[in-house]
Amino acid sequence: MELAAAEAGSSGGPDGGGGGPDGGGGGPGTMPGLRRRSGAMKRRRRWGVLRQQWKLLGLFEIDQQHEFFSLTCMMKEGLAAAIENTVHHASTTEASDDDFRSEDTHIHKDFTMQTFAGPVFSSLRGSLGLTEQEYQQSLCSENSYLQFISNSKSKADFFLTNDKRFFLKTQNKREIRFLLDNLKIYMEHLRRFPHSLLVRFLGVHRIIIPHRPKKYFIVMQSVFYPDDRVNARYDIKGCEMSRWTEPPPEGKHIIVVLKDLNFEGQYIELDQQRSWLLRQVEVDTHFLQQLNVLDYSLLLAHQPLHRDERLQNLSFASLIVRTKRSVNPGSSPALTDVAAPVPGEVPEDDSISLMSERDEGCLKKPRPGDTAQGSDAAEAPDFKAQNRRLLPNFKNPLHVIDGSEQRYFIGIVDIFTVYGIRKRLEHLWKRLRHPGRSFSTVSPQTYCVRLCQWVQDHTK
Repeated sequence: MELAAAEAGSSGGPDGGGGGPDGGGGGPGTMPGLRRRSGAMKRRRRWGVLRQQWKLLGLFEIDQQHEFFSLTCMMKEGLAAAIENTVHHASTTEASDDDFRSEDTHIHKDFTMQTFAGPVFSSLRGSLGLTEQEYQQSLCSENSYLQFISNSKSKADFFLTNDKRFFLKTQNKREIRFLLDNLKIYMEHLRRFPHSLLVRFLGVHRIIIPHRPKKYFIVMQSVFYPDDRVNARYDIKGCEMSRWTEPPPEGKHIIVVLKDLNFEGQYIELDQQRSWLLRQVEVDTHFLQQLNVLDYSLLLAHQPLHRDERLQNLSFASLIVRTKRSVNPGSSPALTDVAAPVPGEVPEDDSISLMSERDEGCLKKPRPGDTAQGSDAAEAPDFKAQNRRLLPNFKNPLHVIDGSEQRYFIGIVDIFTVYGIRKRLEHLWKRLRHPGRSFSTVSPQTYCVRLCQWVQDHTK
């Protein structure tokens, strides 16, 4: 509609408003004005085409004309101040109960922004090898955020940093309360299983604008990063009802998130790392079952591996780097800042001995003789029990798994739907309406078992 209106408005002649003195097209003296107006129309048409292309790609740049421009500017300004605060007040000790309950408030010209449990999320970012400066640079750069056009039924708004590394998602008050109430056990789960597939929440915030509803939003890692060569994306729930999305036309580079039924006939081919994936999905979904939640999704994407990438994965030097990262994900050689320690950290000299202990993509418990001199063998971490694997040398290693021919991006997201009275009634209604069919609204136990079974059936 916008493009059509621009084309219609550029027409000349009496009906186009260009025939008389007021129209600016009557004589030689008015030609510069007509040319300027024509040039402006052409620029608007080109910009309209560009905006349409963003829409077709599933992304939409949030420029000054966008309805969310003001909100995203506030997000950037508020996040810049909040992150600056953690840079200057970084804690080197374990998060306390006060840290989990903390609320930091920054007053800005047109709004107020509150940051919840800031020290806790700062420590989580550090454990991922993500410096505060790097985090701030991505979230607060001059480049516009992107709006992600989702085919989800959720009413949430999705924004993506310009480098596509972090998602910002609006949430309602109940969902934020649920996350904060369960933040301690979420962090404990990540401590016990540092290679968990659960999405990493990196910040929880609230924007207060006078005379307008409060806006809650979270910041989280994008599972599909870097996505420059991703050729298919899926949202998997392990059921069949409403689980088909019309694929994009062949040859069109349109971002469409496909669903369960679109994946039928395909497999996640991991070879030796299959057992690791099956175990980790089981661990994570059982944790979500304990939280009494359902309707979460296994995000899945894949891209072909280049020959040099396959060879790099097998190189001796790469295995050493990957082993170091696997026992301490925050110790990326590309990062110079000191990261928060991750359970299971071992001295640098032990990486080769650990590398030789690989078994089906997992790291075994080191033998007492392999631990650092003077350390207590009884305290050596049980890597097998933590279900660790050799992580790739990526900025997003926890969600990237390389098979023999494909690189897979895998993560579990949307963990806020509690199985309360409303969902129980919805379950009963769907059972009556769709007898014998599988749908997403089932008990957390059934949901957990079903998703694990889907992964079992679709991997090899």
